[in-house]
Amino acid sequence: MIEATQLTPKEIRSIGWDVLLKKLGPNGALQFILDYEKGYGNYCELRKEIFKDKTVQDLVQEMKNEGYA
Repeated sequence: MIEATQLTPKEIRSIGWDVLLKKLGPNGALQFILDYEKGYGNYCELRKEIFKDKTVQDLVQEMKNEGYA
C-alpha cells in the first residue's frame, strides 16, 4: 500500500475515485460524491478533471469490463 503522504492531492483523488468506481460502480460513486459534502466544490470542474483523458467509449468499456454495462 502506498502511503498517502507520498501522493499528490491529484493522485489521492484519482485513486479514491478508482476505488469508489470499483466498489460502488459509476452510479454509486457519483451518488457518494454528491452526498458526501453537499454544497461544496464544483462537480462540473471535478468531472472535467476526473474524465479529462477519457472518451465516452473509454468509460463505456470500463463499465463493461467491471460488469456494470
